Parts: sequence; C-alpha cells; structure tokens
Amino acid sequence: MSFKTYVAQRLLWTVFATFIIVSITFLLLAASPNAQVSQFAFEAAQNPGTSAEEAREAARQRLGTNQPLWERYTEYMINMFTLNWGYSQSGGGQLVTERILNALPYTALYSVPTTILSVIIGVSIGLYSATNQYSRFDYAATFFAFFGYAIPNFWFGIILLVIFGAWLGWVPIIFQPDVPWLSFEMLKQLILPVIVLVTAQTTGLMRYSRAEALEYVEAEFLKTAKAKGVSSYRVITRHIFRPAAVPLMTILISDLLGLFIASSLLVEVVFSIPGLGRLTFNAILQQDTPLVLSTTLVGVMIAVFGNLLQDISYTVLDPRISYDSRE
Repeated sequence: MSFKTYVAQRLLWTVFATFIIVSITFLLLAASPNAQVSQFAFEAAQNPGTSAEEAREAARQRLGTNQPLWERYTEYMINMFTLNWGYSQSGGGQLVTERILNALPYTALYSVPTTILSVIIGVSIGLYSATNQYSRFDYAATFFAFFGYAIPNFWFGIILLVIFGAWLGWVPIIFQPDVPWLSFEMLKQLILPVIVLVTAQTTGLMRYSRAEALEYVEAEFLKTAKAKGVSSYRVITRHIFRPAAVPLMTILISDLLGLFIASSLLVEVVFSIPGLGRLTFNAILQQDTPLVLSTTLVGVMIAVFGNLLQDISYTVLDPRISYDSRE
C-alpha cells in the first residue's frame, strides 16, 4: 500500500469518526432537558393570558425541537457536512460560523505562545536532564514535573488570579477583549493563562523527552561520537534528540491536542477569555445545539487531522519508516 493510499484511507476514517462523534453529541443534547423551554414556560406563567403548556409549545417551535427526532437529526447532519451550520440560538441570530471565527483568534492568542514555549522548554530541560542524570538540575526538574502533574489547571489558575489580580493588582481579573492585541495590556492579560498551560504541558514533554533520551545516552554510537571529539551541542541535538524525536512525537501531538480541546475550556472559563473553549461551555449551558455541534466538529477535526500529521511526521523524522510496504 502506497503512502498516498494510506493517507486517503485515513481521511475516509476521519469522515467516519467525525460522523459518529457528532451523532453522539446530537443525541445527548436531544435527550437532555432544554433550559430555554423551561424559561419560556416560567415567563408565560407570569402572564394570565397564556398557559405554561402553550408557552412550552411555542418555545419548541421557535427552537425547532417540535419536529420528529429523525428529521432534526437528518437536517443537522446535512448542515454540518455542507458547512451550513445555521444560526446560534443563544447569539441573537448570529451565524454559528461567525461566532466560531470570532472566538478562534482569542484561543490562538495564548495557545500559540504556549505551544512554542512548552516545546522549547520541555524538550530542552528533558534532554539536559538526561545528559546530567542525578544532578541537582535533574532533581529540580523532577520536582517541577511532579508539581505540574499534580496541580489542577483550573485551581492553579484561580490561585494565580487571586494573588496577582485581586491582591497585588498586577493583572486584570476580567479579560478585556477590546484591548489592542499588540499591546502591553494584552500581554498582562495573557501571561497567567500561558503560565498555567506551560506548567502543565512542559512537564509531560520534559519527562518523556528525558526518558527517551536516556535510551541513547549510554549507546555505543554516542561513545564513538564523543571519542571523535564531537561537541556536546551536536551530541545532544543530532545524536540524541533526532532518534528520540520519533517516539516523542506521539506525546507531543497528544499534548497539543489536549491544549486545544480540553485545557482551553478550563482556562478560558477561569480567566474569562472569549475563546473557543468558553464559547463551547456557554453553548452547552444554554443548550445551543447548532453551536455545540459545530464546536464539537471543530475539535474532532483538529484531533483527527493532528493524528494524521503525527503519522506523516514519522516518515520525515525517520526515513526508515515507510508505508509503502504496508498491506
């Protein structure tokens, strides 16, 4: 099987996996009680001229939930895969695609620097710790790793916000989206979310890069390179990092996907960042079905294409890995 055939099959599986996940999300939302219907019924109960049942029926008709489940499901799935994601029920008639496009830049504001810093710091500390095993730096890095694993992101974010926002007043407590992006004020708003996420992401990359690098620290080819007078920098970057990068790519991709899909939701809720995670959280609370399905679809696409990119990167990092011989 050629590499192109393998990629084509993975893309077909991508469509199938997306279909299953979006279907499950739709069914879970359809089975849960709709808070908007109850709100309309409560408001109608205050009006003597309208009964609560009439208000519920009017709300279902307005939200489109009075149709049979199969018809609603078919309509939603067709709209999802034709990119006709409709209008947000909680956004005052705003297009779902417009709300997502407005939220994505705010997620990118902290996720891009977090990704860059996590990769550079995590891999660098891991490689240095492996080549200086059982040193003071290695023990300090191990302590930092356990700290990053143990502390929850949302709790750590709240503590930092209380100390540096409420007590010291160095950073704003509420995120101000109208601040110019390339400004010191925006930097002050993003520094705490980046610290929280870098602490969590760096620990995983650091420990895995250290573990993978230790497999080559005492290798015979490394001793030969040192005997030939190869510099320490070249030994670490070319003779240790290059073979360790192939298995490390697996944890790297999974951590980055976790950053975009899971971590962004917790951090954006804590720091009031109007990004994709907070948009998804509010859509779930308000049972905005079109918006929930659309944000779910975005997360699924990021995850599946990220895994595909991971497989492609294997062949780039290690030419010995080839999909041409796969049956």
